Amino acid sequence: MQRPTNPCHSAAFLPSGHNNDHYSHVTEGPNMCRNIRTLFNFEPPATDDEIHAAALQYVRKISGSTRPSVANQEAFDAAVRDVARTSKQLLAGLTTRAEPRNREVEAERARARWEKRRGA
Repeated sequence: MQRPTNPCHSAAFLPSGHNNDHYSHVTEGPNMCRNIRTLFNFEPPATDDEIHAAALQYVRKISGSTRPSVANQEAFDAAVRDVARTSKQLLAGLTTRAEPRNREVEAERARARWEKRRGA
């Protein structure tokens, strides 16, 4: 079996009931499992999927586990739900005078940073 480009997108690293497509936007490039993206002040606003993906990355980071044991799965999933819910409330309550960010521009900047790190 061929290893996926990004190990975070392997079904083994995803919570039960999710597939690779659900998390395809989580990382900037290969092996960049640690990134949590800024979600505030985008037009259109962050989606539930983006908020959930950020919550998943946060819980993975603080728990030190990308794939919890069966004994810890329930607590892990509950933490992801709680962080996602709290994050959604935070984003709804924040205000700014700044112009909304453009997703395409931000994505291009992220690609450029990744290429620079990669040495291309």
